[in-house]
Amino acid sequence: MLGFITVVLLLAASALFWLVLKKKNMEMWFFPYLKNRLNNPKTDKPIHVLFCFVDHFEPQWKNRDNIELERERVDRWFKDYPLMAEQHKDADGVMPQHSFFYPEEEYRHEHLAKLSDMCYRGFGEIEIHLHHDNDTPENFTKVMTDFANKLHHDHGALPVHPETEQIMYAFIHGNWSLDNSLPDGYMCGIDNELALLNQTGCYVDMTLPATPSPAQTSKINSIYYATGRPGMCKSHDTGVDVEVGKEESGDIMLIQGPIGINFKWRTAKGLPHVENADVRKACPPLKSRIDQWVSSHIHVKGRPEWTFIKVHTHGTQEADMDTLLGQPRHDMHTYLETKYNDGENYILHYVSAREMYNIAKAAEAGKDGNPNEYRDFILAKPTFKQL
Repeated sequence: MLGFITVVLLLAASALFWLVLKKKNMEMWFFPYLKNRLNNPKTDKPIHVLFCFVDHFEPQWKNRDNIELERERVDRWFKDYPLMAEQHKDADGVMPQHSFFYPEEEYRHEHLAKLSDMCYRGFGEIEIHLHHDNDTPENFTKVMTDFANKLHHDHGALPVHPETEQIMYAFIHGNWSLDNSLPDGYMCGIDNELALLNQTGCYVDMTLPATPSPAQTSKINSIYYATGRPGMCKSHDTGVDVEVGKEESGDIMLIQGPIGINFKWRTAKGLPHVENADVRKACPPLKSRIDQWVSSHIHVKGRPEWTFIKVHTHGTQEADMDTLLGQPRHDMHTYLETKYNDGENYILHYVSAREMYNIAKAAEAGKDGNPNEYRDFILAKPTFKQL
């Protein structure tokens, strides 16, 4: 009788646990996360920490008509980001690199001119962000091609592939819905988006992680290639790991940020936080989070001594700017530059989205040693334009 009761209680607990995972949209990634933690490879070499901060930079956030508010948001970054970043350096003498993923639908020349000037002065780079719904392949192709041309020719903001001479860009999908991966009502409308991104010059996608959004994939903490499937959505839910010595495979490379459970970072109810690589006032860059970013050990398969950390934010939201431009951001970089840049166990490298991709491709090609040598491995740094 006691054995039967035990079985019933275990089944009930399992069912309750599954319901909790479903409620938090964790069911697709929680068990892959456990497997990922158990199979984390070790290395006896110093760890090179590649740190990339990507920003869904939206000056029109909750504002479509007030150009003065847009200017205030962009000007805050134009003024305060250099003041913060110039106080910090990595092992290579490079300042923190902020990758501004700018929405095509919010384009204003004056905003991009200021961002381009910042990038010219060495504070980061510009890439492409897009919110769209009920789109068509033809319109999507035109929008992406036209915007890439505008960023390249008007602002010097995007690189050109050395062999094909195609203008290239990194991408983050608005609302996380890459490849039509959200339910009805939030769908972008493009089922085979990965192939279209490839055709229009996208060299890497940096949308993920997306949890708690249902757009989150079951493949986590990875650098991998995904292949679109005509008529099918969310083709990037699985893929082929980027690996040393192997050819690329698929339409597009995806570099994910860390995802997991942080038992040292607790909610107001005392529960562990879900780590989703988001940095803002409500989820500041605490030391325990930075430690977990490093220990997530995202890497190119076969090159475990190069650890890739990509975190994200929405930088133009007023409530978060003091975190992103003030003391919490200073504290984050100071911690990275001390604990993870001792020159023996860890070596820190601040990288842009483009540089992170280049270094991943260098690892794939069998390069080793200091990843600083491969920041421009395939795609050279854009020229950018001064004001």
